Amino acid sequence: MPFSGYPDFASIHIAYCPGERVVELKSLKLYINSYRDRYISHEESVNQILDDFVTASEPLEVTVKGDFSPRGNVHTVIEVHSRPSDSQKNT
Repeated sequence: MPFSGYPDFASIHIAYCPGERVVELKSLKLYINSYRDRYISHEESVNQILDDFVTASEPLEVTVKGDFSPRGNVHTVIEVHSRPSDSQKNT
């Protein structure tokens, strides 16, 4: 639900190359559904999903894409990427 209070709908696409852990689909669905009653922007929600996914599974690479339903004739697609293993090599 965005700041306006009106509900938004989106398809969330997650593509990842797993490290040593994988994410159970049921847990992922319950997590995504927890966003139903949150007042959060499209951009913030997709970035938060990415951050939480990286923390939970430590993937080698991950892309999260939120494809949001049109609102006021504006169709929003937010896509974010992470390669945690690359950032660890640089430290």
